[in-house]
Amino acid sequence: MRINQNAKKILTMKEFSTLRPSLGSVVLVGGCFDVFHHGHLHFLQKAKKKGKVLVVALESDQFIRARKKKTPFHSQKQRAEILSAFTFIDYIVPLAYLKTDASYEKMVEKLRPSVIAVTRGDPYTSVKKKHAKKIGARVLSVTPHIKKFSSSILFNHAIVSRD
Repeated sequence: MRINQNAKKILTMKEFSTLRPSLGSVVLVGGCFDVFHHGHLHFLQKAKKKGKVLVVALESDQFIRARKKKTPFHSQKQRAEILSAFTFIDYIVPLAYLKTDASYEKMVEKLRPSVIAVTRGDPYTSVKKKHAKKIGARVLSVTPHIKKFSSSILFNHAIVSRD
């Protein structure tokens, strides 16, 4: 049996919290990353440049169903494995389904990033700034929102192209 060498990059919140004090400047990004595309790649690479360690808080399958109103293409475990293959991503923390801003605030308090990276126009920027302020972190916009790279548009284009 071959062991996935990248599995050590996928940590529970508790495991990461234990490791956190030794890491230096941590950049936190959150998302689903279900159908990975160039926009995701660009965003994550730009986010990594804002600190020493890049951590992806990976949304749950239930989040995708409830909040995005979509069926996940890949499971959270598969998405974590895909992300772990990128050398510039240091850690992936799969999240349970977080329903409230208070739940996200607790997550940020446990992960204690130095920076929370967002795309310009992120509708949750003000909430993220509130969470960041509480722990002395900053919220930085690292890329514009590139509409042509949304997973929905790419997926719909693939379906139309097959017809």
